[in-house]
Amino acid sequence: MSRPDVVVAVVGIDHRHIYGMLQGMVDAGATCKGWWTEGELQTIAGFVKRFPEVPRVADRRTLLDDPDIDLVLIASAPHHRANHAIEAMESGKDVMLDKPGCISLDELDRVKKAVDRTGRIWSLDFSERFEVPSALKALELVRGGAIGTVVQTLSMGPHRLNRATRPAWFFDKSLYGGILGDIGTHQIDQFLTFTGSKTARIVTATARNVGNPRDPAFQDFGEIMLESETARGYARLDWFTPDALPAWGDGRLTVLGTEGYIELRKYVDIEGRAGSDHLFLVNNAESRYIDCANIPLTYFRDLAADVANRTQTAMTFDHAAEVTRLALEAQMMADGQR
Repeated sequence: MSRPDVVVAVVGIDHRHIYGMLQGMVDAGATCKGWWTEGELQTIAGFVKRFPEVPRVADRRTLLDDPDIDLVLIASAPHHRANHAIEAMESGKDVMLDKPGCISLDELDRVKKAVDRTGRIWSLDFSERFEVPSALKALELVRGGAIGTVVQTLSMGPHRLNRATRPAWFFDKSLYGGILGDIGTHQIDQFLTFTGSKTARIVTATARNVGNPRDPAFQDFGEIMLESETARGYARLDWFTPDALPAWGDGRLTVLGTEGYIELRKYVDIEGRAGSDHLFLVNNAESRYIDCANIPLTYFRDLAADVANRTQTAMTFDHAAEVTRLALEAQMMADGQR
């Protein structure tokens, strides 16, 4: 590629994660040539406010057929994402998707075949790691040996429901993939990454509707236990963040090693320090707090370089596909399908 900067386009803004996805690429030096979405969504006002200079197009083929566009960002409804990604890859574009990238093993198989056939990049923005500075610092410390060999990860992914802002597909498991197949991907990504594991086994998985009986196809609570050859992991996910919390969720991650542990309070330190990205490190030499709020994000910059250089530094396809497979298997186990 002769151009130093990546040109992107947006297909689907059904989820607000698209705001961070596009802003991350713009901050990495990319330019956005246009966006398309189906229908008139609540997310449009926020998108236009953030990116007023980016034009909307009436037909997504306008973007997919544009030879100047290198990377397509996809945040359409989950049951459309696999098809939109395959369509974009077959049009010669790399893709970055909001999670989940797929909601069935059949979709994942079709994605794998499309990647093999086209040679394009299929990347997932695991925002609970890629958009969290404290997670980047924690990974640096782990890989530097600060806590020895990782034994276990304990992760919590609570979310605020914000019912009034949610579209109909959000409450239908057949359309969003279930709580484990959806936000469970974040926790599985973190387990594989922090333990240095290429794969894992789902030991047990549960998913239920506890507090939303009027939406029987919605799951608001889930758990996953998994293990690799070297470590174990536990994750709890829910949609019960109370209104008084000054953040959308009290996301936490504890990484236990043979010589210490790290705890992240990603978004809020309840009744403690202000702001986000709080890291606590305890090992045999020290016990200290690290403010990580100003640590620069790297995923978007690395993905831009991957698009330009045909490399896989931001994330390998094998990792993205394995996280997706495990999340789908966990969801199937929880639903009694395996």
